Amino acid sequence: MEIRTVTDNDKEFVMSMDKHVDDTGFANRVYTKSGYVIWEGNERIGELVHCILWGNLPFMNLLFIKEEYRNRGFATQALADWEREMRKQGYQMTLISTQADETAQHFYRKRGYVDCGGLIFQNTPLDQPMEIFFRKVL
Repeated sequence: MEIRTVTDNDKEFVMSMDKHVDDTGFANRVYTKSGYVIWEGNERIGELVHCILWGNLPFMNLLFIKEEYRNRGFATQALADWEREMRKQGYQMTLISTQADETAQHFYRKRGYVDCGGLIFQNTPLDQPMEIFFRKVL
């Protein structure tokens, strides 16, 4: 498995998997190097997207592995590689979130992430189950 910074050549793959990104958002990921494509051999199998909050806190927006590649350790390795890169860049902590009705929360806890809060968007244009936040000291 290899993680590579997203390039313009990855646009069709990313846009097919991530319904939350538009052309501008994709271009921003390429420009800021905040998106990564996860490869297994010559095939794109997933993506990881992050941003930096407040200038000093890496926040992973998305970690997604294609269904047929799940439960084979790719997400665990991608997360560990991202954490290592953030530590290498001098960051001391990372932040991740997932909706309360998603099973990803258990994945993150098993990898050392600790619950640290949540947001509720009921009766708003962003209505969804509670968003749970997790932190990990690197």
